[in-house]
Amino acid sequence: MLTLSGVSKSYGKRTLLDAVSLQLSRGDRLGLVGPNGAGKSTLFSLILGENTPDDGTIALERNASVGFLPQESAPVGDESVVEVACAITPDFVALRRAIHALDDAHPEDPEFGEHAHDGLHVRYRDLNGYQVEARAKQILAGLAFRPQDFDRPARELSGGWVMRAHLARLLVQAPDLLMLDEPTNHLDLESLLWFQQHLQAYPGALLVISHDREFLNGVVNGIVELRQQRLNRYTGSYDQFVAQRAAAEAQQLAAYQNQQKEIAHLQTFIDRFGVKATKAAQAQSKRKQIERMEKIEAPTSGEKTIGFRFPQPIRSGQRVVWLKQVDFAYGENPVYRGLDVEIERGERIVLVGPNGAGKSTLLKLLAARLQPQAGAHGFGHNVTAGYYSQYRVEMLRPERTVLEEAQDTPARVTEQAVRTLLGSFLFSGDAVEKKVQVLSGGEKSRLALVKLLLDPPNLLLMDEPTTHLDLSSIDALVDALKQFQGTLVFISHDVHFIKTLASKVIHVAAGKLTLYLGDYAFYLDKTRALSARAALTAGGESKSERKLSDQRAAQMKAAAVDPEKLARQQAHQQRQERVAEVKKLKPQVAKLEKEIAANAERTASLRAQLEQPELWQDAPRLKQVRSELEQLTRKAKELEGTWEPLASRLLELE
Repeated sequence: MLTLSGVSKSYGKRTLLDAVSLQLSRGDRLGLVGPNGAGKSTLFSLILGENTPDDGTIALERNASVGFLPQESAPVGDESVVEVACAITPDFVALRRAIHALDDAHPEDPEFGEHAHDGLHVRYRDLNGYQVEARAKQILAGLAFRPQDFDRPARELSGGWVMRAHLARLLVQAPDLLMLDEPTNHLDLESLLWFQQHLQAYPGALLVISHDREFLNGVVNGIVELRQQRLNRYTGSYDQFVAQRAAAEAQQLAAYQNQQKEIAHLQTFIDRFGVKATKAAQAQSKRKQIERMEKIEAPTSGEKTIGFRFPQPIRSGQRVVWLKQVDFAYGENPVYRGLDVEIERGERIVLVGPNGAGKSTLLKLLAARLQPQAGAHGFGHNVTAGYYSQYRVEMLRPERTVLEEAQDTPARVTEQAVRTLLGSFLFSGDAVEKKVQVLSGGEKSRLALVKLLLDPPNLLLMDEPTTHLDLSSIDALVDALKQFQGTLVFISHDVHFIKTLASKVIHVAAGKLTLYLGDYAFYLDKTRALSARAALTAGGESKSERKLSDQRAAQMKAAAVDPEKLARQQAHQQRQERVAEVKKLKPQVAKLEKEIAANAERTASLRAQLEQPELWQDAPRLKQVRSELEQLTRKAKELEGTWEPLASRLLELE
């Protein structure tokens, strides 16, 4: 469907793409990854024809349709939400409006014409207008629009909701090639789950830029990495890509080291005998041997590793923050009644639960940003609380530069350390001299994170801290928080972030809190969640689960059992069960991964052949290559379908 052949693109002295090639077929769902600034958006603009390559060709299959969702907000006029979603052709909305105008007109109105009215309905029916409108409303509902929002003017919505409306339009249109740039940025968790499931059954090809590991794992069947001006394609999910890339780098490193040993050996002979007349010919031969070698480059990681260590906060008392018999309501809508919470030093707690359950409200109550209508709130000895949310950016000084604002902290941190941390959050080079007032919302959020990490409190309360961060910046934040010696309570939809940091889980639903005395894997196991992401929005416990929890609590109280001790005993028993299951799963997964790797290697070889011009002159061979590719694609899906649940289970167990 889409073929890139030898495409190059430079801006001044900086080369972004160097003779890259890519073949994208129907049914391919590819994730485009790479560090910020590598050229992913440039590649999109070339495919869309918004820019032209310096060299090479980009060919799209004749009559193939392309849909694109940009990262930033797309414009709207006076259309309603449903009209934006139905705008699959330029004339479609105008025709729909004309029909609605005639439907609203009175038969005696001079503008009412029965024949015109019937004619418009016929044209609308021929365009499948009624089916399109029904489908648009169904998709809008999946993206969390309420029925009363459908006829609301789109210009009244925030930028995030406008983007959802445009996303709905693309899903209604269902183009042959759907290109998405960070589509999950503006979606809440429930909408994201719906969107992910929708894309799994999408009939066309998909090319998506995303920094969401779980989203990529759930949607794509291949990864294209843009690294060092080249495109490298991998088969499978994002996690499989990481494993394949590591294996390829290890193989390249071994080959590089072996070649360097050989070169060193030859050079030793040259240095020792090059000046001797009897050995000069042999030395010259070995010199030419080195020159003729096709040099293997040492593997280099495309992502920088950040080694920043931020200042550690003062030690707090054991009891950090608590809520006692708290009632809280927004107007007439109660959120909590008789709420009791107590957080102790060193805990790392993630809040999960369905949208609207009150997770953000709970975080604000703990941070004392909201005052309860009844009950008590308290901070423990030596506690300093830091609350991170999107409105934190309002505390930044717009007239300062990024570097000046970052340095404005009581902590004693060197300028180099500040620059290092800024670089990990995408502020490098001249970017640190930009004024705060010209930063985007995402840039301001990242700067607020930098300031928080440079002078951290000993109680961190964070609401969706990974929003607007790319994969390397998320990793930098994870590394920073791993070092953090205080107490952490957070909300996130990034499963990787949660799994890496959370040691306990609090499930929030219908004003009730359920504490799970284990990490996220423990929570998934106990709730028997369908997926790691679905568990974030799961509802409350069933009656039987709640009864069991109550019985366990009563038994603990009667026997005066330490909850932490009981949790350790349960964890030990579960570890024993998991070890047995791991021993059973490991050989099965290893065998499947070997088959997948072999299949991927053969697929890559055939795709490389497809990119050779001479193959297209050999019709029988071209047909044979395409036929084998189709067979390999089907086999890859079968292998991945078998491998994925086993590997996911093994990953959770380990």
